[in-house]
Amino acid sequence: MGQPYEIVSVQRAEPPPGLEGSDWYRYVITQGDNTINGCRQGNLKAVTMAVEEIVVQLNERRLGKRGRVNLVPTPKKRIEK
Repeated sequence: MGQPYEIVSVQRAEPPPGLEGSDWYRYVITQGDNTINGCRQGNLKAVTMAVEEIVVQLNERRLGKRGRVNLVPTPKKRIEK
């Protein structure tokens, strides 16, 4: 099935071009030869938690969200004449 997505690093960084503010972090996520580089503002704990959630979602999408769909048919409305 291939390798899962993993966090390689989360490091303090300068704001991306055109943006201001403090507490910016750059993160790197890999999956085999694929690399995702991103930026996020916040404290280290919040950014790390957000990146961990991104990795979870990427891995769920890669594997197909098994067992998470709950289909419930809804009754159709009757049209009275």
